[in-house]
Amino acid sequence: MSVLAIGLSHRTAPVALLERVSVTGDALVKLLHDVQRDPCVAEAMVVSTCNRVEVYVTVDRFHAAVTAISDLLGVHTGVPVEELTPHLYVHYEERAVEHLFSVVCGLDSMVVGEGQILGQVRQALKLAQRQGTVGATLNELVQQALRVGKRAQTDTGIDKHGASLVTAGLALAGELAGRRALVIGAGSMSSLAAATLARAGVRDIVVANRTYERGARLAESVGGRAVEFAAVADELAGADLVITCTGAGRHVITPGMLSRPAFLLDLALPHDIDPAVRAVPGVTLVDLETIQESGIGSREGDAVQSVRALVAEELRAYLDAERAAKVTPTVVALRSKAAGVVESELGRLLMRVPDLDERARDEVAMTVQRVVDKLLHEPTVRVKQLATCPGGDHYAEALRELFNLDPKVPEAVREVEL
Repeated sequence: MSVLAIGLSHRTAPVALLERVSVTGDALVKLLHDVQRDPCVAEAMVVSTCNRVEVYVTVDRFHAAVTAISDLLGVHTGVPVEELTPHLYVHYEERAVEHLFSVVCGLDSMVVGEGQILGQVRQALKLAQRQGTVGATLNELVQQALRVGKRAQTDTGIDKHGASLVTAGLALAGELAGRRALVIGAGSMSSLAAATLARAGVRDIVVANRTYERGARLAESVGGRAVEFAAVADELAGADLVITCTGAGRHVITPGMLSRPAFLLDLALPHDIDPAVRAVPGVTLVDLETIQESGIGSREGDAVQSVRALVAEELRAYLDAERAAKVTPTVVALRSKAAGVVESELGRLLMRVPDLDERARDEVAMTVQRVVDKLLHEPTVRVKQLATCPGGDHYAEALRELFNLDPKVPEAVREVEL
């Protein structure tokens, strides 16, 4: 089975199209299961954020899998596959691993270096685990990717160096200190927004969320106050800044709800704020398209270059480990066959020399085993080393041919420990 990644992001598709293909909640679960049930697919995980929708799978047939997953994306998003295809990218095997590592490190984000993607991929893995759509291959790959992402933050500080969507958007708002803000939503993006506003000296932060208790906890953490979601229209009348990211899937702010000048930051996909509010006098709306067009998040520095080098290093290590792991069943089968020969020959010896005392028997058995271990040590170590080189699998194949090995025999794996 090989790893395949297929999807679209802000790099390949306009935000308007990303808004149409966004999948969340039950729709995301349904897509996940339908992908995993395809005959070409063994394991599946879906990453769906405001920047991207990506499907990661393990497959045994490349072309059939690409066609099937593209069709399923069309079916589940309601966007004809003919419209999706020009914006889709496909990464296979090594390129798929490299892409995932880059995504988790924030290198592929609209705002380069943003740290939210690490948590989003972690949540995507947890969902796939709960739904039973991932196995050993994807689980280990994504776990390793998360470790790479964490290392990128720890070793390079890219998450502190880079902006987030929140800070990139608020950079267009001007001076924040002393203004009054309304935060709609209480998820991770809204929490980041509230914390950013508090640090910037915003004098009054109001949080509105569908679950009042969750909104109240967020408001308390930043010294603000919470209101019921139904009070949004009333709170808009006194807000200078409005940040929204609810995942409601519909407009929660429309032109008729605005009666004064305000700066609105919409970080949701689908959009929370009707773009028609731009026609309201004194109202400025910044959304994902605005941030993308501003280019404020695409600037690179030393930290980004360090992360690119780290991704290349981790990719090499991962691929080396994968290649080495592929020869393990062959090595296990070789040692298992050798153990069988030793056992058989010792049995024949005891039949020929039945008077051999127990101490002598043990000494003979240990001597024979040492000889076999020494003979096998060098080739087994070397075949693992050579497996990390281009074409290294040919060495394992040669061992299988020379010794007539069957690495798929389950007894070999159970009986012999490397």
